[in-house]
Amino acid sequence: MKATTAIALATSMNASIASAQTVGLTRHELQAVAPALDRYGEEKLVEGLWKRPDLSPRDRSLVTVATVIARDQQVLMARQLLLALDNGVTPAEISETITHLAFYAGWANAMSAAVAAKSVFESRSIIASQLPLASPTLLPLDEKSETDRATRVAEGTGPASQGLVRDTADILFRDLWLRPDLKPRDRSLVTVSALVAAGRVEQIPYHLNRAMDNGLTRQEASEALSHLAYYAGWPNAFSAAPIFRSVFQKRHPN
Repeated sequence: MKATTAIALATSMNASIASAQTVGLTRHELQAVAPALDRYGEEKLVEGLWKRPDLSPRDRSLVTVATVIARDQQVLMARQLLLALDNGVTPAEISETITHLAFYAGWANAMSAAVAAKSVFESRSIIASQLPLASPTLLPLDEKSETDRATRVAEGTGPASQGLVRDTADILFRDLWLRPDLKPRDRSLVTVSALVAAGRVEQIPYHLNRAMDNGLTRQEASEALSHLAYYAGWPNAFSAAPIFRSVFQKRHPN
C-alpha cells in the first residue's frame, strides 16, 4: 500500500471515529460547551482507545454497539452503527446483535436500535438479501453442554418460575444462540458487553466463561472491559472487574 493511500485511510478512519463520538456537534460546537470533553474525546478515544491493539476496531464496535443498545443511548446509536459498518461489522451481524440483545437488554431497547438501524441501512443502500433469514438453519447443539446448563438453571430458577426455565432453554439456548449469522464468539462478546453496561454483574461469570469457551481470549476480554469503562462508565467497569478477575483465575490458576 502506498504511503499516501495509507495516510488517507487512516485520516478517513479517524474522522469516522471522531464523528461517532461527537454525534450532532462539530468539534467547534462541542468546544463551546465542554472543551475538556472535546479534548478527552480526541486524545483518549480517537487517538487512544480505538487504536489500542489488544482489541480490533471491529470488536470495539461490537462492544460499543452492544453498550449503546443496552443503555438505549439514542444520541450515539446511528453514528456507532455507521462506524461499525466502516470497521467491518456486516449488516447481518448488526441485525443479529439487535435481535440477540432484545433478550439480554429488553425488547424496547432492541426496537429503539432497530429504528436507528433502519435509517443507517437506508443510507448505505443495505437491502433485505444482506440480512439474516428469520428462520435459518441453526448451528448444531452441544447436547451435553446444554443438558448441564439446563440442569443448573432448573435447580436454581425452577422453584421461582418454570416458565422462565422453559423459555430459557427453548428460545435462547436451543434457538437464539444457534443462529448462524453472528458467530458464537461474537454473540458472547455482545452479551458480556451488554451485561457490564447494564450493571448485571451476577450474570457475567457464566457468560464470560462461555465467551472464552467460544474463543474470546483473556487479553481481548480484559481490553473489552477497559473499553466499556468509556461507554458504560467507570463504576460499571469497576463493578465487573472482580468478576472478570475471578473467572480468569479459575480458568488459569497459575
